[in-house]
Amino acid sequence: MDSAVTARAAESIELALLLHRCGESDQEAFAELYDRTSARVFGLVLRVLHDPGYAEETTQEVYLQIWRTAASFDADKGSAVTWLMTLAHRRAVDRVRAEQAHTQREVAYGIRVLGNEFDEVTEEVERRLEQQAVLEGLATLTETQREAISLAYYGGRTYAEVAHYLGVGLPTVKSRIRDGLTRLKRSLGVT
Repeated sequence: MDSAVTARAAESIELALLLHRCGESDQEAFAELYDRTSARVFGLVLRVLHDPGYAEETTQEVYLQIWRTAASFDADKGSAVTWLMTLAHRRAVDRVRAEQAHTQREVAYGIRVLGNEFDEVTEEVERRLEQQAVLEGLATLTETQREAISLAYYGGRTYAEVAHYLGVGLPTVKSRIRDGLTRLKRSLGVT
């Protein structure tokens, strides 16, 4: 048991020295650090991500982060292995969170887009059915009622303009439109 503790202590010192050299941009030290620790880092990342492809990518990101931040390693605050594994675990958790957020965005987008397409189709069908019902309702009106309503509502004219166009008094136009709309509402089943 003593030799295992001694071996771990020796490894910790060696890895701390390698990290220190990596902080000074020593590529050979980085290659040795990678060779000695990548299996452990990959194993931890794989346990968090459960996907070998993502685990490989994330492990590469961890070592890129190690290369960039090795100078910040402080052996007084913890061992080199602990520092490496903490970086790996954080990066893996970040990857899980990013994937979850991506999935949630995709689902929300799908609901929004597919929901709108469904609503647009439904609305178009409803609009056409209502249009057909209005046309059928207009057919039940007298010719004078239909003409006055068409000029006012489809032609965009005021009641006074309809009266002038038809050559009748304003009260006559108002009563034709009012009576026609009342009849139209009944034919459409509107209360």
